[in-house]
Amino acid sequence: MLEMTRDAFEELVAEALDTIPEELTRVMDNVAVFVEDEPAADDPDLLGLYEGTPLTERGEWYAGVLPDRISIYMGPTLRMCASTDEVVHEVAVTVVHEIAHHFGIDDERLHELGWG
Repeated sequence: MLEMTRDAFEELVAEALDTIPEELTRVMDNVAVFVEDEPAADDPDLLGLYEGTPLTERGEWYAGVLPDRISIYMGPTLRMCASTDEVVHEVAVTVVHEIAHHFGIDDERLHELGWG
């Protein structure tokens, strides 16, 4: 397994977030991004997870709710990558993938677009 400090991994996530175009970040609403060590035991290879209500499904009822949550998992990412360059790439893809879910884009469409 590739070694990397949590601080270094968190910095990669921050850098990936910084690459999201301002036009998109400006409309992102009520969402928080976290780095977690490991996903749930029933899905140990999961690299990221979006939990919440996508922007496309929010209506007038959407008020006063806790923020949507994007989790980026350090353990599985480091286990699947052989180099720091691979980690940088995989973190970027995972961040974009999970933010796309916030915008209501499903896995099938993300795979079609090359962000699977």
